[in-house]
Amino acid sequence: MPKMSVKAGLPPGSLVYIGEQKLEEVRIRLMSYSETDWSEKELQLSKASLAGLDKSSVHWIRVEGIHDADTIGQLGRSLGIHPLVLEDILNTGQRPKIENYLDYVYMAVKTVVYDCQAGKFELEQESFILGENYVISFSEDSTAIYDPVLERIKAKAGLIRTTDADYLLYCLLDVIVDNYFVALEELGEEIDAIQDELVTNPVPATMQFVHELKTQILYLHRSIWPMREIAGLLTRRETLLVREGTELYIRDLYDHIIQVMDITETLRDILTGMLDMYLSSVSNRMNEVMKVLTIIATVFIPLTFIVGVYGMNIAMPERQWGWWYPVLWLIMLAIAGAMVVFFKRKKWW
Repeated sequence: MPKMSVKAGLPPGSLVYIGEQKLEEVRIRLMSYSETDWSEKELQLSKASLAGLDKSSVHWIRVEGIHDADTIGQLGRSLGIHPLVLEDILNTGQRPKIENYLDYVYMAVKTVVYDCQAGKFELEQESFILGENYVISFSEDSTAIYDPVLERIKAKAGLIRTTDADYLLYCLLDVIVDNYFVALEELGEEIDAIQDELVTNPVPATMQFVHELKTQILYLHRSIWPMREIAGLLTRRETLLVREGTELYIRDLYDHIIQVMDITETLRDILTGMLDMYLSSVSNRMNEVMKVLTIIATVFIPLTFIVGVYGMNIAMPERQWGWWYPVLWLIMLAIAGAMVVFFKRKKWW
């Protein structure tokens, strides 16, 4: 969890990175495309400027690695980004949100990957700035999540090369939401396997794992919930940067976000039920053990009584009879056998 204490007492707009460094250095790349061609190149920090961008093309500035506050601050000043936006970009614990500025829109979202081996979600912050003919993305790490969008731009697949920057932003948000479905699907398969284990062999380690998954999915749900606000604002035409033709696609994105939220709520209910299932399985196993012990004790009660009577140190007439000992054993065995048969017929055992 990012430590916010490092920013305590600092004035608003102070650039302090809050998170874990994941790259050696900040990398900036520029992809420019139009209906006829495209180009991609490394962008030097000293040459990063919106003023020199071709107005007839769409430009995607990809910033990978945000751990260097000085570099991000210099880049932000070159691109005309407000210090408060830069502060939010450097805070990886930021709640997903959207803010409308004078000539651009800023938004922060979360990407999700489910690590099956570790059994946990890995969430990273992605920040976007949408301008008139450009999109700037800020990533904590070098990620392959946007590769499908890059391939569509290069291959001129779909509408992306014939539309504006708002459609590019939609495509980037769409692949993030699609990865929510992938992560939740992998979690669902993990839950199915754990359910079988809970029924056949419930152990405390499984319960602990289920509890951790429930905690993580609650955190995931809180991270996805604000995405509704982002999609909602983009569809309400509160900014002129989103064209009318793109609204239809963003409404579809909104529907996908609602579906993701429904899935997270369903999985959360399943995990809650699994905790109850574990407690029920443990209770049932304990009941089975207690039932067997009770039956054994019940079978031995009359035998203990007989042994106790003949264990008294007094003279008994039947002791003078030569067959009294084997007959006594036969009686005790007959009593024990009759009780076992009785329990079986009653289906108590």
